[in-house]
Amino acid sequence: MRRVPIVQGEFAAIAEPDVMITTLLGSCVAACFYDPVARIGGMNHFLLGEPDSSAKLSGTDLQRYGVHAMELLINAMMGKGAVRSRLRAHLYGGANIVSGLGAIGSSNAAFARRFMETEGIAIGHCDLGGTSARKVEFLPHEGRSRCTHVTDRVAEKPIIPIIPASVPGGELELF
Repeated sequence: MRRVPIVQGEFAAIAEPDVMITTLLGSCVAACFYDPVARIGGMNHFLLGEPDSSAKLSGTDLQRYGVHAMELLINAMMGKGAVRSRLRAHLYGGANIVSGLGAIGSSNAAFARRFMETEGIAIGHCDLGGTSARKVEFLPHEGRSRCTHVTDRVAEKPIIPIIPASVPGGELELF
């Protein structure tokens, strides 16, 4: 199976079997879209929902925002034969991982839900919010996804460093 990894600001639209799109999320959101009739799917990964109305953005900057990422993905899928009215979505991410950064994840999740409601796109599965990162794997030809929460792993036994004994004779000069 071919894997297509995407990161912030990227998307992939796929119309072939045996391909998996993957991403890692924190406060970002990934939307996985699927047309069950055409068997075309795709995933995007956005950093923020919408830019501030006063922000001056370049084309590259726009790719970080969900409002732009959603349309790019939908248009790419339609270019491969998907029909917008048949699209179904899976939504992932939007975690509030770093407490000092406010509720960026919650804001991203709220944007994703609003977008689906406004556009009339049904949500098949939704795993938004919380405080843990996620690994998302999506089979676009089948419309199936898997989300794994990534948690900090604590070693069962503490690791005790081994300090080598000093070697007699000779001196070490640090400069």
